[in-house]
Amino acid sequence: MRVPLSWLREYVDLPATQTGRDVQEKLVSVGLEVETVEQLGADLKGPLVVGQVLTIEELEGFKKPIRFCTVDVGRANGTGEPQEIVCGARNFAVGDKVVVVLPGAVLPGGFAIAARKTYGKTSHGMICSTDELGMGDWGSPRTESGGGTHGIIVLPPEHEVGTDAIELLQLVDEVLDIAVTPDRGYCLSLRGVARETAIAYGLPLRDPALLDVPAPNAYGYPVQVSDPHGCDRFTARTVSGLDPEARSPIWLQRRLQKAGMRPISLAVDVTNYVMLELGQPLHAYDRSRVQGTIGVRRAEAGEKLTTLDGVTRTLDAEDLVITDDRGAIGLAGVMGGANTEIDDTEGTTTEVVVEAAHFDAISIARTARRHKLASEASRRFERGVDPQAAAAAAQRTVDLLVLLAGGTADAGVTEVVAPAAPRTITIPADHPDRVAGVTYGRETVVRRLQEVGCDVLGQDELTVTVPSWRPDLTDPNDLAEEVIRLEGYENLPSTLPKPPAGLGLTDRQRLHRRVGRALAGAGYVEALNYPFLGEQAFDQLTLAADDPARRVVKLVNPLSDEEPALRTTLLPGLLGALRRNDGRGSHDLALFETGLVFHPREELTAAVRLPVDRRPTDEEIASLTQALPVQPRHAAVVLAGAREQAGWWGKGRPADWADAVEAARIVAREAGTELVVRKGQYGPWHPGRCAELVVVVDGTERVVGHAGELHPGVLKTLGLPARTSAMELDLDVVERASAGLVKGPHISTFPVATQDVALVVDQFVPHADVEAALREGAGALLESIRLFDVYENAEQLGEGRKSLAYALRFRAGDRTLTVDEASAARDAAVALAGERTGAVLRG
Repeated sequence: MRVPLSWLREYVDLPATQTGRDVQEKLVSVGLEVETVEQLGADLKGPLVVGQVLTIEELEGFKKPIRFCTVDVGRANGTGEPQEIVCGARNFAVGDKVVVVLPGAVLPGGFAIAARKTYGKTSHGMICSTDELGMGDWGSPRTESGGGTHGIIVLPPEHEVGTDAIELLQLVDEVLDIAVTPDRGYCLSLRGVARETAIAYGLPLRDPALLDVPAPNAYGYPVQVSDPHGCDRFTARTVSGLDPEARSPIWLQRRLQKAGMRPISLAVDVTNYVMLELGQPLHAYDRSRVQGTIGVRRAEAGEKLTTLDGVTRTLDAEDLVITDDRGAIGLAGVMGGANTEIDDTEGTTTEVVVEAAHFDAISIARTARRHKLASEASRRFERGVDPQAAAAAAQRTVDLLVLLAGGTADAGVTEVVAPAAPRTITIPADHPDRVAGVTYGRETVVRRLQEVGCDVLGQDELTVTVPSWRPDLTDPNDLAEEVIRLEGYENLPSTLPKPPAGLGLTDRQRLHRRVGRALAGAGYVEALNYPFLGEQAFDQLTLAADDPARRVVKLVNPLSDEEPALRTTLLPGLLGALRRNDGRGSHDLALFETGLVFHPREELTAAVRLPVDRRPTDEEIASLTQALPVQPRHAAVVLAGAREQAGWWGKGRPADWADAVEAARIVAREAGTELVVRKGQYGPWHPGRCAELVVVVDGTERVVGHAGELHPGVLKTLGLPARTSAMELDLDVVERASAGLVKGPHISTFPVATQDVALVVDQFVPHADVEAALREGAGALLESIRLFDVYENAEQLGEGRKSLAYALRFRAGDRTLTVDEASAARDAAVALAGERTGAVLRG
């Protein structure tokens, strides 16, 4: 919100010595975020005056049209003689009043003006455009032809020659640029900012909304509101006999420009001016183009409306629209329709209907987002507009149109109002004291609440009636915040809290950290991704139509319409990060993420609103938890490129499916869980290079994830490097399968006995089955087992056979094993493997 200081002074009698910086400091102290103070005309120096064009001579022989003009500037040049000026603009004529800068002046940007010879003539000054004066767009129609909206300024004829144009055009001012937070929508108006300024300075406020407003009667323009929830107040006023040639005066145009708006036409400028002044968006209809009763209703699905920006929009059944007998004529609270627009170019509008309404904030916000059509009106409605200001805003608009366009206000006043009781909040008088830890006292609390517009009754228990322009005040803590901010956050003492001793991290948190450190130590880089995805991600991963991962939790207000759901897998985010890094030249990648995924519950329940004045009960917390989606923690990795770099030390090695499986084993080791790896097939993984990850929970096998090389089709669809591998598992289930805290290994002082065995099995027998049989058969003496060779040769082993070579390490904790003991353990292991998998010793 841009607030000109000269305009603000109309409502608050600020001391003359107060600058924009001083006001900024005061407003910041009461909680407003004033980002900048713009100094308009700070380096501007006159003489800058009104002049009248006397003659124009067209100079020929140049690449562009050049004019040599004589301009009457009165006594401003010290002689009274016409001023000779060379100008290249063509949007003015003899007799026009223009803005002339004379030699010795300095324009914005430090541009000094002096007499100089150009195009064979001496130019004693310059005829000014809006750009040269730093004014922005100028609304006069004459500047919109020839020179464009940034052309030479042609003033109304009533201004006298020689008048100081700096004062006339209000070129020197200070503008406060305020970042208005969503809960302070009332500050999107001069009225709201003036109220905060008055409180900050302890000065009275001249409320611009305090106007004499006639009572509603039966003679006003007919209005029918079919949706009182979407529109609880609608005021309509009519002004007739408008001069179609009337233009917005300079003061009105300049205030709009300083506030960041472009002057368009008198009727539109007046509605924008009142919106900036009072915070109430308005709309003016050309009455001759409105047919029948004005209505407010929900749109019909598929209904069409062409808005003022020329776009034909297909409406949604939740959109709130303004209608007449033909159908929709406006998108309520967002933008009017083209079919009732006041067309200033034709100059035929002599009668207007002024709309001042109050619309439901949520409905307007959703409509603006749905149609990607943010406007000044929707920006205010979605933050909350004072419903009681509608009648005053309509009256202010009528008064200005009568004053500036010579119109007549019709006697009819239409006002449709849905009954609503004032909002009241009960609060202990010492509640702000307890919140802030400071003793304010009842008198201070009552005074501060009254300053923001509240009516306060009671002694120890206060009954506070909230003002209509503060929809953000709903709870006792909101009122406490008002008292605290007005008393000054800087006055709150700095005290350290004294929390009770905690229990430290939970087991789940410790595991999360251990897994992150272990994967980082294995060469992976953590990549944190947004937890949102679009359902097309499941198609890209080739998940089955009935896959549980396709059941998602959808957001009501997603950050992006392309990603409206919460993730059920970490892979889309990780693979997207891998693709972006690969596209930017980093080809050897190993990324990991540990994070929550979200699954909807079978039965949906509404979340309870927890109290803020006490600790929630266990039942309330349990009820809230039941309303949330199931949120297990997953761990995932993705790899591409080289896993080991080549160099003088030898050849490198590309990342492959085995690295993804090993990442799963790293995670399982940190959890102290025995992980079973066996052949599997799922979704995006290559059917011949996919491992199924299994743990045992309470005696039952649970598939916790998959690892391996991704399918070539998935890689092509996602634009990923060839042979990209990935792993994802459910970390919470892995933790539940754990035997408890990970214990450090016992270090034996006795030597190890190593025995190697090579077993020939059918080529379809999984290594995991053979290893499990060897491990069980070897018994307690087995310290570790490692597969170190896989060999296939039809001539030596037979068709469809393979050889698996294992290194078995035996050790006892209390003695040195004999060769016989180690051999016996090995033979027992081989025997059990032969019994279960058909394995035989090779050779």
